[in-house]
Amino acid sequence: MPESDVSAASAQEITALLEAWRAGDQGALEKLIPLVYTELHHRAQRYMANEQPDGTLQTTALVNELYLRLVDVRRVGWKDRTHFFAVCAQLMRRVLVDMARSRKSLKRGGDAVHVPVDEHGIACPEPPVDLLALDSALERLTAFDARKGRVVEMRFFGGLDVKETAAALDVSPETVMRDWRLAKVWLFRELSRDGFDGT
Repeated sequence: MPESDVSAASAQEITALLEAWRAGDQGALEKLIPLVYTELHHRAQRYMANEQPDGTLQTTALVNELYLRLVDVRRVGWKDRTHFFAVCAQLMRRVLVDMARSRKSLKRGGDAVHVPVDEHGIACPEPPVDLLALDSALERLTAFDARKGRVVEMRFFGGLDVKETAAALDVSPETVMRDWRLAKVWLFRELSRDGFDGT
């Protein structure tokens, strides 16, 4: 569900529920999830749609796993809806990477999760990129430049647009666009150098 579909009332309600959850009201999370489920499902669908024919089931499983991890999140200083989806981007990345590792351990690399990275604006030598390779490269980028790593995480894994990413990082949209462009070049170089070909 795009940003424009979220009414001001819904955004305010989400923020109020996040504040209540932060204050220890676990019931607030139960009320929050229905308000954000469609958008979380939409964002998750981007990563799972090209995996297997039963992509809807996988997407639902991803959102359910994300929900379980949210339940374990304690004392996050939630600011607003954008901050919530930025945190969800981190959690979704971890879920996807954990799923990729699990599949790879089941069948020594042959069943690793692949993500069509170029579809989301990160250039790569081959259309599909091994998610574990991308995660490893993103870890190196984050160690080198934490903000650029966060920009990629929010935009690629969280599906945040430039404006939402800028708000979450408290920088200008121009800074996000500059970081995004440089990060794509950096990741392309890393993935090419390491010889990851998506197989």
